[in-house]
Amino acid sequence: MPTDCITYQNSGYFSSLMNDYLDQKSNLNSLYHRFPKLENFEDQILEKQKNFDNDSRKTLVAVLEKQYSNVDTSVLTKQNIEALSLNNTFTVTTGHQLNLFSGPLYFLYKIISTINLTNELKAKYPTNNFVPVYWMATEDHDFEEINYFNFKGKKFRWNTESYGPVGRLSTKGLEDFFEVYALELGSSINAEKIKKMFTDAYLNHDTLANATRHLANALFGTYGLVIIDADNPDLKRAFMPYVKEELLHQSSHKLVLATAEKLKDYTVQVNPREINLFYIEDTLRERIVFENGKYKVNHTKIEFSETEILELLENHPEKFSPNVIMRPLYQEVILPNLCYIGGGGEIAYWLELKSFFDAAKVTFPILLLRNSVLLATEKQAKKADKLDLKWSDLFSKQDSLINNKTKELSEISIDLANLKKQLQEQFESLYKIATKTDESFIGAVKAQEAKQNKGLDNLEKRLLRAQKRKLNDVLQRIIDLQNDLFPNLSLQERQTNFSEFYLENGENLIPMIINQLKPLQNKFEVIVL
Repeated sequence: MPTDCITYQNSGYFSSLMNDYLDQKSNLNSLYHRFPKLENFEDQILEKQKNFDNDSRKTLVAVLEKQYSNVDTSVLTKQNIEALSLNNTFTVTTGHQLNLFSGPLYFLYKIISTINLTNELKAKYPTNNFVPVYWMATEDHDFEEINYFNFKGKKFRWNTESYGPVGRLSTKGLEDFFEVYALELGSSINAEKIKKMFTDAYLNHDTLANATRHLANALFGTYGLVIIDADNPDLKRAFMPYVKEELLHQSSHKLVLATAEKLKDYTVQVNPREINLFYIEDTLRERIVFENGKYKVNHTKIEFSETEILELLENHPEKFSPNVIMRPLYQEVILPNLCYIGGGGEIAYWLELKSFFDAAKVTFPILLLRNSVLLATEKQAKKADKLDLKWSDLFSKQDSLINNKTKELSEISIDLANLKKQLQEQFESLYKIATKTDESFIGAVKAQEAKQNKGLDNLEKRLLRAQKRKLNDVLQRIIDLQNDLFPNLSLQERQTNFSEFYLENGENLIPMIINQLKPLQNKFEVIVL
C-alpha cells in the first residue's frame, strides 16, 4: 500500500494563509497568541487560570446539567461536567453548524481532534483536567447551508421553511425525508443501526439543537465529549458587558478592520459590521444597525433608543446573538478554554480577532487546524498499489496526474526538450549569419524561430494526446480511483457523510479513526479501513 506522508502544506487543498500559519511565517506572528505545540499549553493554562472568572463556572455547570437532564449521559461526560466547577479544569473546544445528520465527514474529525488533544494534554499536564467541548452553532440562521448531506453520490435535502436560529427549528416533517434515506441504506445490520441513530436523534427530538446533541452524544459520549448550546439566557448574562460595549462603542469594527488590512495579501475571511450583533426571537434573527440615533432591527420595524436597548439587554440578554466576529469572544468568556480547533476557514477568521480580544482583556486561545483525513478501503489501496500510485499522486490535480502518469508509462519520450534545444542551437547559428547581412533578415529569422517552436509545442501536445489514447485503459482506472476518493474532485471530508463508511465498518469506524489521528502533527492522514 502507498505509505507516503502528505503535509497540509503540500496537499494542495489549503489556502496560502493556512500554509503560512502552519509554517509560522513572521508576518503573522502578531495575529495569534501561541502556536499549537504541546509545550506552549503550560503558559496558556497559567494565563487562562489567572484571567478566567471562576464564579461563572457555577453557571456553566448548572446550564450544562440542565441541558443534559434528558440525555443518556456517559460516566465520563458527567465527570467532565462536574470537573468544570474546579479552577484546574480547562476546555478544548470545536464548533460546528447543526448540519443534518452531521453533514460532511469533517464534523467527526473536528470532534476527534478535540478529544485526542485533551488526552494528550492530560498526559503532559496530569494535575489539570481537560474537557473536550462541542459548541453547537444553534444561533446560526443560514438553513440552506445545513439542510442536506451526501450519501453515495446523492444529495439528501430536507425541504422545509426555516426562520430564525436553526437550533430552535422544529424537526417535524423529517419522517418523509427519513423514508427516502432509509431505502438507500438497505437492510444490513449496520444499516439498521444507522436508521435507529437517525430516528432516535431526529424523529424522537423536537428541535434541531436537541437532535444534534443526541447524535453527537451517541457518537462521542463515551469519550467524555461535552456538548453546549450557548443560546441560553444564563450564559448570555455573563456576556452582557461585552454586548453593551459593542452597542455603545462598536470597538470590534475598527479593530478587526485594522487587522484585516494586515491580511490584505491573503483572502480575508470575514468583514466586520459596525455592530456585530443580531436580534433574535424564535422565528427571527436579524442584524442590529444604528441609524439616525436609533438601534434598528434590520428588515423589520423594530427599533430602540439607547436607553431602551440597554434595558432590553439587562432584562433579556438572550435576545442578543453574536455574529461571526463576536461569537468567538462569547465562547472564550463563558468557557475556561485553552484552544479552539477548526478548519482552515475558521482559523482564518480567528486570525482577524486577536487585537479585539486584547482590547476586551480576554485571553486569546491557541488556534489548531483540525485533523484532515482521507478514508480508503483495502480494495482502493490495492488498486493504487497495482497502478503504482502514491497517495500524493492522488492528491494532485487530475490533469497533472494524468499527464504525469502518461509520461511515466509511455515507452517513448513525450518531452521534446532535446529537439527544442537542437532547434535553438540551429537558430543561434542563423542569428550569427544575420548579423552580417541586412537587418531585415533578422526579422525573418525571429519569425521562423517562433513558428518552429510553436510547431514543436503543438507536436508535443499531439504526442501526449496520442499516448493518452494508447494508454486509455490504465489512465481511466486512475481517473476512476481518484474520483472515488475525491468526490467531485474535492476533498472527501467536505463531501461525504459518515454513514457511507459506517455502513461498512459500523461501530468500529470512530475508534479506528480516533486511534490513528494525532492532533498536533499537521499532516493529512490517509486511513485504510
